Amino acid sequence: MPSWGNAAAGSRLVRLYVASRRIPVALGALVGCSLVLRAALEWHWIPSGGPLTQQLPVLLEAGTASVIAVTTYSPFGEPERATGRWLPYLRFGTAVALTGITVGLVSAGAVAAHLPGGALDVVRNVAGVVGIGLLSAAVIGGGLSWIGPIAYLVLSEYAIQNAWRTPWIWPDRPPHDAGAALFATLAFVAGTVLITVRGSRQRAAE
Repeated sequence: MPSWGNAAAGSRLVRLYVASRRIPVALGALVGCSLVLRAALEWHWIPSGGPLTQQLPVLLEAGTASVIAVTTYSPFGEPERATGRWLPYLRFGTAVALTGITVGLVSAGAVAAHLPGGALDVVRNVAGVVGIGLLSAAVIGGGLSWIGPIAYLVLSEYAIQNAWRTPWIWPDRPPHDAGAALFATLAFVAGTVLITVRGSRQRAAE
């Protein structure tokens, strides 16, 4: 009986965490981004081979990262931090699971278009920009965490337009670029570790 009670309590905790972070809404938004990418590439909303062909996936990847970052916001604040010893595990699991789901959805949305970078490019770009979103959540709060991915999006779009060649702007690098992969990995690992240990910053207004 105790094990059954523990399992039921754990299940209820997960459900409450998912509901408080609006995970179902986030999943719907992630699916929507994937559908927009698929429609844009399938129906040729943008000219193939031009800069916009590369910029559109970057735009949607930044959008999905913003969605994931905002799910770190807690409406309960300090009381939850004081009583939730399982919070670090839930934060870590949610961040990794949503990142994996996003990679799958974006890859599925682009599968018919044969994007130059392929799935490897999607994994690197999504993971890296999600890491930026999680870092933003830890520094400025979950409610404003979308600012990090959007700022990086603007910088990336400018870099693509001007043909920059720097590994810390990984969306503009080839999929097998080791330096770009390293920077994206570091961003994701740093963001995941920080959000797992500290959670999103609770500002006075929240």
